[in-house]
Amino acid sequence: MKPSPPVIASEARQSIPPGLPRRDAPRNDNRFPVFLIGVVVALLTGIGGYYAGSRGESDKSRESSAAGNAPRTTVGKKVLYYRNPMGLADTSPTPKKDPMGMDYIAVFEGAPADEPGATNQVRISADKVQKMGVRTEAAQLRSLERTIRAAGRVEPDERRIVMVAPKFEGYVERLTVNVTGQPVARGQALFEVYSPELVSVQREYAIAAQGVASLKGADSPAQQGMMRLVESSLQRLKNWDISEEQVKALAASGETRRTMTFRSPVAGIVTEKKALQGMRFMPGEVLYQISDLSAVWVVADMFEQDIGLVKSGAKAKIRINAYPDKVFAGTVTYVYPTMKAETRTVPVRVELANPGLLLKPGMFAQVEVALSARAKAVTVPLSAVIDSGTRQIVLISLGEGRFEPREVRLGERSDSQVQVLTGLKEGQQVVVAANFLIDAESNLKAAVAGFGDAGKAAAAPAAAASAPAHRAASHQAEGTVDSLDAAAGTLMFSHGPVASLKWPAMTMEFKAANSSLLKDLKPGARVTVEFVERQAGEWVITSVKPLPASKANGS
Repeated sequence: MKPSPPVIASEARQSIPPGLPRRDAPRNDNRFPVFLIGVVVALLTGIGGYYAGSRGESDKSRESSAAGNAPRTTVGKKVLYYRNPMGLADTSPTPKKDPMGMDYIAVFEGAPADEPGATNQVRISADKVQKMGVRTEAAQLRSLERTIRAAGRVEPDERRIVMVAPKFEGYVERLTVNVTGQPVARGQALFEVYSPELVSVQREYAIAAQGVASLKGADSPAQQGMMRLVESSLQRLKNWDISEEQVKALAASGETRRTMTFRSPVAGIVTEKKALQGMRFMPGEVLYQISDLSAVWVVADMFEQDIGLVKSGAKAKIRINAYPDKVFAGTVTYVYPTMKAETRTVPVRVELANPGLLLKPGMFAQVEVALSARAKAVTVPLSAVIDSGTRQIVLISLGEGRFEPREVRLGERSDSQVQVLTGLKEGQQVVVAANFLIDAESNLKAAVAGFGDAGKAAAAPAAAASAPAHRAASHQAEGTVDSLDAAAGTLMFSHGPVASLKWPAMTMEFKAANSSLLKDLKPGARVTVEFVERQAGEWVITSVKPLPASKANGS
């Protein structure tokens, strides 16, 4: 409900000097003496001059008052906007009046917090600033160096894992390597197999070799056909992963062997063994898995917000709980293209050497990836930012206990600094300690909620939607209760001028903070009230006290 129009004081009645006859007085036919007529003429002349002079002074006073109420300008200062004189969240880029005829108040750029038209600054006494331990620091240009930390696990290099799987059917005759975890060298015997099919191919080769020898003096086509049969038998043995040495021994001796020895193709550790002595195996069945652990992977789970900063080739440091005194160096080689929906993380592969085989597959690791420094940017300490969840604000120190909230847009972060993209300039002093205490001391929330885009006023002053810094304060007024509405918890109150809000005398509606404040009030009561603005345009009475008898009687 809008406040009622202010009560305009009635015009002063024009007084008539004593001794002048009233028009409605009875007429006296007796003639005045001549000297009395002269006296009357002189009196009328003096009264006319006095009235003209007083009227001139009144006109000058009105002109001065009108000039005082006009939107003010300050030499050398820029008007940001004009705010509502009643403290409502309404601004205008040009001067105007509110519905009650009151002029909007100009807000100047850089105005002190205690001046009318000041921007949303907060003033705190010097002793409170010292007691709260307020500390400021200048925004600086610096290159941000950031380290991303993540948990990972040691895994074998997939490219160094070899499966031993015979390509023919047979039986395990004897095991040479018979335990998991046993280290093996390249070419070391693993097991011996017996296979009827393998024996058959050996015999086929032996017969073909004898045929070639017997056909040395025969015609060329027969000899060539026998040679192709020998080559076919040898190729078949090679395709079954029979070693080159075994093939040469078979070719040299021409004898068929009942069992064949399988050897390790690489040096490493037996990480899986399914072969058992006497078991039958089928073609392609894996009997051994051998891993080369001289180099391993560490797969780290990076959080979603960090993954855009990690690139292949970045250097990483790995720490293992088993070796707290050692730091292993690695390189990021691959960022996986998929994300784990359960943890919102993306796997990142780090490759590193494993001297002494200290790193065991399955170990947990702490990974630190150092990001390269970028171009210099305006930065402030992380402690300077007040994050409300929807926007970020810093407090700028203006000196002499004055602080101004400024909305900023943040960029990259390091361990202790954050980049400020907009809203702050290099060299400006920001509060880095006790900023939350300043928030509590000055009820900053109300000021911040009202200033809207005031942090952007330098770029767009006409779009600012500021509220005065005194909005959250308590105000006092004296007046008379006109009417009460106990059900709605409201009262109509005719009060005198309110200096803290620059209000004239008026009659308006207030809400009571609780029903007990209205219990003992009656229409016509002369009281002193304290009130605050709970939200834009809603004025709430928090205290009611009767006026002293001297004031209540109008004396």
